[in-house]
Amino acid sequence: MLGPRDSPDGSDGAGPLPGKRVGFVGLGAMGTPIAANFLAAGQSLLVYDADAASQELFTSAHPDAVGAAGLSAFADCDVVVLVLPNSDIVDRVTVGDEGLLARLRPGAVIVDMGSSVPARTRALADLAGTAGVSVVDAPVSGGVARARQADLAVMAGGDEAILASVRPLIDATAREVIHVGPVGAGHAAKALNNLLAAGGFVAAAEALLVGRRFGIDPATLLAVFNAGSGRNQATETKYEKFVLSRTFDSGFTASLMRKDIGIALDLARSEGVPTLVGDTVGALWNGAVDCLGEGADQTEVMRHLERLSGVALAP
Repeated sequence: MLGPRDSPDGSDGAGPLPGKRVGFVGLGAMGTPIAANFLAAGQSLLVYDADAASQELFTSAHPDAVGAAGLSAFADCDVVVLVLPNSDIVDRVTVGDEGLLARLRPGAVIVDMGSSVPARTRALADLAGTAGVSVVDAPVSGGVARARQADLAVMAGGDEAILASVRPLIDATAREVIHVGPVGAGHAAKALNNLLAAGGFVAAAEALLVGRRFGIDPATLLAVFNAGSGRNQATETKYEKFVLSRTFDSGFTASLMRKDIGIALDLARSEGVPTLVGDTVGALWNGAVDCLGEGADQTEVMRHLERLSGVALAP
């Protein structure tokens, strides 16, 4: 059998999708471990990133991956996975004379594993359908650490049969895959999940700051939360690992979280559902990113809250 380096189309007879040509676009903080998981499962990949240095770094570290010179190299792919920051970039990669839809053959599947706007995902799926291409939205939750462990939660939207056809590949990076509905539903669920996660982080921050002012050690109070009914994902993972340690390096930026919060709140408005708590979380998160800068880690929002309150968790 020819090895991946001898198969420039990204296909071989092994892996989760045997005999399928699989492309991968987007080798950022989340894309890199997800692509690595696919390779570890035996799937050959044709990879591309707009940042040539990131692509070279990945292919150097993963010799089984074949680097693409551009999107034209994906013309023969059966499946193309996207892990991109937002809908604007997804459209840039997929739409137009130079995009994937102008190159892929009928029957191909695009799997968008980034965080995109649900309505725009549906619009992309409609456009792709005219070219005979299917779209599955399969955003992930769990962060970089769980991505490296192939332990992500995936919320998928799209036709059930199309999802089933690419499910073995998604399973290679996921602990759990939940089909939440038609195309766009995965991205809606991801945004709503992150709105809830951001709210949990902020609520825990305020409780810890009040406790600190009163004289309770933050680590002790955090242990109380995690032993009681106040625990959430932020108290169980983010605070001890990234906040109390003052490393603030969860691997997911506050600006990306702000984007997802905005998607969720826009969705709520379009559906006519009031979000009193969500609006407050959104306003606070906007202020934090404006203060901290676009590159700040999501857990650094605590720094912003410390400034607003005049209380610091660290002595």
